[in-house]
Amino acid sequence: MMQTVTLDVFFDFICPWCLIGQRHLDQALARLRREQPQRQVRVHWQGVQLLPGLAAEGVPFEAFYRERLGSDEAVRQRQAQVRDAASAVGEHIEFARIRRMPNTANAHRLLQRVQALGNRQQADALLMRLFAAYFHEGQDLGDRTTLLAIAQGCGLMHAQVADCLREDARPFMGEQGRAAGGVPCFVVDRRRVVSGAQPADVLFEALCEAQPA
Repeated sequence: MMQTVTLDVFFDFICPWCLIGQRHLDQALARLRREQPQRQVRVHWQGVQLLPGLAAEGVPFEAFYRERLGSDEAVRQRQAQVRDAASAVGEHIEFARIRRMPNTANAHRLLQRVQALGNRQQADALLMRLFAAYFHEGQDLGDRTTLLAIAQGCGLMHAQVADCLREDARPFMGEQGRAAGGVPCFVVDRRRVVSGAQPADVLFEALCEAQPA
């Protein structure tokens, strides 16, 4: 008998730990398919805008983190930590290419719209393309033209998504609001919470222990 587990993943596109957590989740799901093929996981990505008050055009990336962490050396140390964690899951984050800390409201609205259209393959492809555009290529996810080009590259038509991309920096409000404890945050069947970019084994165990209704 097939069993379905619901997994809500709270995230923001500007958080490298969310990208790392996504890679850990991929590993956990692959293991689950091998070892418990009767258990299906329905993953829903829940956008959380970490910086809802950011200007629509964003702010300079280097200056943002220097102010946030206090010094250039602190920024270098934090980025080295993130790069090491990303490398462990096969990711290479190109901090040197990132010029803007973007307002992610429209990126979240775009993914939410594509999820609502019901094509899971397109939604999954868009999620990964947005992560790659920011962390690999340094593209500005707050730029409407950039977002439209990414959407079209994932097979979406302009008319399907253009109206959800605002130019007024209005904050994004997700379906279930902000995730407690920050992002990434994994909620299994709306009961068990796994916070942070936990190893794949931790996510695998949480999914195995879920008791679908």
